[in-house]
Amino acid sequence: MADRDKIVSFTNSYLDSANVRDTSQNGLQAEGRPEVKKIAFGVSASLECIKRAAAGGADMLITHHGLLWGRSQPFCGPFKRKLETLFKSGLSLCAWHLPLDKHQVCGNNARLLKMLGAGGLKPFGVYDGETIGFSGTFPKPVSMGDIAAALAIKLDAEPLCFRFGAEKIRTVGVISGGAARMFEQAAAAGLDLYITGEAAEPAQEFARESRSNFVAAGHYNTEKPGVMALAGVLEKKFGVKTEFIDIPNPA
Repeated sequence: MADRDKIVSFTNSYLDSANVRDTSQNGLQAEGRPEVKKIAFGVSASLECIKRAAAGGADMLITHHGLLWGRSQPFCGPFKRKLETLFKSGLSLCAWHLPLDKHQVCGNNARLLKMLGAGGLKPFGVYDGETIGFSGTFPKPVSMGDIAAALAIKLDAEPLCFRFGAEKIRTVGVISGGAARMFEQAAAAGLDLYITGEAAEPAQEFARESRSNFVAAGHYNTEKPGVMALAGVLEKKFGVKTEFIDIPNPA
């Protein structure tokens, strides 16, 4: 059993939340039971995820996408039902957004590159003033087909590939989630491939025009690695049980 506030304090420090500018309110978003035996992890604080966490006996739910995004919101409709379920179950809800994208060990982008076998990670990709992604290099050039196959297997994804650059990939940049608009930064940096979650309409033609490669493996799928890695960190640190709640989402 662990103290809720100590878990939150440690995670804020570990992810350096105080020094990351973000629209998300990172850290504790809803206060539940003060003592934690089990933590559930998910990508988004959907009603389904909250219900499954409560049904599974969790005392805390940690997600990448929380409920508070720096704007006022009336307590009605789906938002009201999420809050009701949280308060009735006694679950604490925590979220870490950009801090969990950019972390050099358990962040989404670093984990994706390591998952693919890339090394020599360097910070890459500026989003609203924050560098949140990483670039890396493969020890030996890898084909686009092999990279797409690895993403499909490891993330349970159906990657969308725009193949207009080199067939053999040596350098790659990764920014998980909805970062198609940052594709130009990868091309400007001379990277052989850019990987993100969602595609955008201009991405295909920019890939053609810049003779670049682009892969979208799904917003949800590219943001599973971070929360799963954080689960391992907190399980080891606090001796709590952990569970990843997978709610497959191709988008």
